[in-house]
Amino acid sequence: MPLVNMKDMLKHAHENRYAVGAFDLVSLDFLEGIMAAAEEMRAPVILSLAESHFEYYDFELIMHATVAAAKRASVPVAIHLDHGESLESVITGIRLGCNGVMVDASHHPFEENARITKEVADVAHAVGVPVEGELGYVPGVEGEDAEKHPGEIRYTTPEEAARFVEETGVDFLAVSIGTVHGRMKGKPKLDFDRLAEINARLGIPLVIHGGTGLSDEQFRKLIENGVTKINYYTALSDAAARVMYDNAAKQVKGYTALVKGVREAIAEECRRMIRLWGSENRAEEVLQSARPWRNVMHVIEYNVEGLDEEGAAQLRAKGREVLSRIPGVMAVETGVAIQPEDPQYRYVWLVRFCQPEVIAHYRDHPVHVEYADKHFRPVAGNRITIDFELDE
Repeated sequence: MPLVNMKDMLKHAHENRYAVGAFDLVSLDFLEGIMAAAEEMRAPVILSLAESHFEYYDFELIMHATVAAAKRASVPVAIHLDHGESLESVITGIRLGCNGVMVDASHHPFEENARITKEVADVAHAVGVPVEGELGYVPGVEGEDAEKHPGEIRYTTPEEAARFVEETGVDFLAVSIGTVHGRMKGKPKLDFDRLAEINARLGIPLVIHGGTGLSDEQFRKLIENGVTKINYYTALSDAAARVMYDNAAKQVKGYTALVKGVREAIAEECRRMIRLWGSENRAEEVLQSARPWRNVMHVIEYNVEGLDEEGAAQLRAKGREVLSRIPGVMAVETGVAIQPEDPQYRYVWLVRFCQPEVIAHYRDHPVHVEYADKHFRPVAGNRITIDFELDE
C-alpha cells in the first residue's frame, strides 16, 4: 500500500536535494506508462490530474483507476489535483482520492490569489491534505495546453512569495521564473538568482510548472535551488503523438494498432526524467520516512425508535445526501441487516474518510452536528460507533 503522504514525500526530496516528477495523465496509457517507469526506476512518483484536462476524460472514472494503480504499486505514490479551479473542485478531488491539491488563482491579483488559496488551504489542512499554491504567472506559448494559459509572464518576487506563504499556509509553492506551459520557443532563459532568493526566504519545497524544453543543466540548477516537484506533461504528450503518427504512416487499421507502443514511449520519457531529477532508487527511503495514506471507515450500528421502515429509509437518504458533502468524506453508505433472525442492530452506516485526521473534523463539522442532533440522535439512542483504519 505505497500511497503515501505527499507532504512527507516532498519533504524527503527537499532535504535530499532531488525532485519528484508530477506526471500529468490523460488516459490509461499515460497512467500505465508512468507507473511502469516508476516501478522500474524504484522512484517515488506523483500522479497528477489537471482540471484543465477534464474535457478529455471522466475525472471520477479515471480517479478510480489512478487510486487502484497507486494502491497496488510497490513504490511510493501520491495523487495530486493540478490546476484546480475552485474550492468545490478541491473538495471533489479529495473525495475521489487526491492526497495533494492545488488551486490555481495565479491569474488574479495578489490579494485575491491569497484569499482563494487560503480558503482552500484551510479546508484541505483540516483533513490533513497538503496544498500547493502558485504565485506569479506561467503563461502558455504553443502546444495543446498553451491556450489554457493566456497572457504574459508575471515573475514571482521573493518578497511577495514570503508574504504569500505566511498568509496562506501553503505547503509547496509553484513559482514563475521563466518557464512556460506547453512548448518553449527558442532557448529558455530562467532567472536562477530570483529562484535562489525565493528558496532562501521560504525553505519549503518549490514547484516548477512547464518543465518541457528545459536542458539537463537547467533542471539540475532548479533542483539545486529548492525545486522539489516538477510538473511534466507536454513532452509525454509529444512522445505519445509521435508513436501514433508513425503508426498512422504505416497505414495500420484500427484504434489499438494506432496506439500500440504509446505506453512504452511514455514510460521511456518518464525514465529519462526520473534519472535526471535524481529520484531513481529513492523509493525505499521514502517508504521508510513517509506516513502511509490509509483510509478510515467510520462504522455506526444502530436501531431506531419511533420510525417505521419508510421513515428509517428517509433518515438514511437524508444522511447520505448531506454528510457526503463534508470535506474528507469519500463515501457514505447505509444498509439494513439481512439475517432472518432479529440482529442486535438492524441498521448500519459506513462512512469512509480519506485518512485519520478527518475523524475529528467530521465529528465537529456543522453539517454533521446539525444532522446528528436534529435527525439521527433523537431516534437512534441504541447505537455503537467504531472507527477502523483500513488495511490495503
